[in-house]
Amino acid sequence: MRLLVLGALRRRGRAHGYQVRADLEAWGAHEWSTATSGSVYHALKSMAGQGLLVAHETGPSEAGGPPRIEYRLSGKGDEEYFALLRQALSDRQPSLDVLGAAVGLIEDLPRDQALQMLRERARAMDEWRASVTMHVPAGTDLDTWGPVGEVLTLWLTTADYGATWTHRLIRRLEEGAFTMAGEFPAPIEQ
Repeated sequence: MRLLVLGALRRRGRAHGYQVRADLEAWGAHEWSTATSGSVYHALKSMAGQGLLVAHETGPSEAGGPPRIEYRLSGKGDEEYFALLRQALSDRQPSLDVLGAAVGLIEDLPRDQALQMLRERARAMDEWRASVTMHVPAGTDLDTWGPVGEVLTLWLTTADYGATWTHRLIRRLEEGAFTMAGEFPAPIEQ
């Protein structure tokens, strides 16, 4: 949630809670993350209190309520955003909502940094898989190990699928997919 809110604000520059919430809903984040209307406003207030955001009162609400508050990232907030983004991309097993947010915001990184983070993720997944299999005798049929075999199968399947997906994304980035930070979009051919 924190990564999503910081990313939405960074992309807008300055926005009030309703705009951030609308952006997250447009991204479908309410379907795959913990972003709800109340949680967005809570996150904004909390992060402003931590010095990650700067709050600006913009005048009374059009509906006659309390003054509308717009937020923007502080320098500390920008640093936190990139730290969270890099961590989510390099972590072997972040929650799917955090990984989804990071991939959705990946274009905010330079291509070489995104590739570095994803390669770290792939390496960590390979190491994790190796640590699981080092204790299983070669040729073992995990189906005969009962529930423990199922747990090991779950871990190995998760590691294999995660590594496959990560290597696919690495390959796409190496081939030039997406317009990354510091790059210019390709001209539209007519």
